Amino acid sequence: SLAKKRTVAEQKADQEKLRYLGSVVPFDIFKNVARAEWDTLLFFYGVVMCVGGLGYLGYLELVSVVLFDGLGASWAAFGIGIISAIVDNIPVMFAVLEMNPDISHGHWLLVTLAAGVGGSLLSVGSAAGVALMGAARGHYTFMSHLRWMPVIFLGYVASMLVHLWLGNILGVFDVYG
Repeated sequence: SLAKKRTVAEQKADQEKLRYLGSVVPFDIFKNVARAEWDTLLFFYGVVMCVGGLGYLGYLELVSVVLFDGLGASWAAFGIGIISAIVDNIPVMFAVLEMNPDISHGHWLLVTLAAGVGGSLLSVGSAAGVALMGAARGHYTFMSHLRWMPVIFLGYVASMLVHLWLGNILGVFDVYG
């Protein structure tokens, strides 16, 4: 503990250690809670509540039927990735989890890959992109990110194709079913 270290330094008359220990501030939970970004936390709380409400009312089940039964699980995953570029990928994945579609393990991995990489297509699609735009204000903007979008989209499509190809070749899971 800090008090024990201070006592040992006083016994040894170690002035340098005492100066260092004097500059150490103990952890203050109230100060750290006050520094939290409450607007971001409340935003995500609101989004989670809205998605939960849509699930409770049955709308997510209807969307699940249209996406996964109508289009097929692979195309639905591709679409979820595109949606994740526009809407932050955290609420998109929460919505998919609330839908709870009956898909294979391989398709769950594909949906996760699509939401994660698809969220990077636009800087507003991922929390990291939004945070970087705030931290590097003026240097990293939405428009500067758009220059890289074709390359990111190529990586998005390539990663999904490799996932489907490996799943089919290795026979680890049923990617087309």
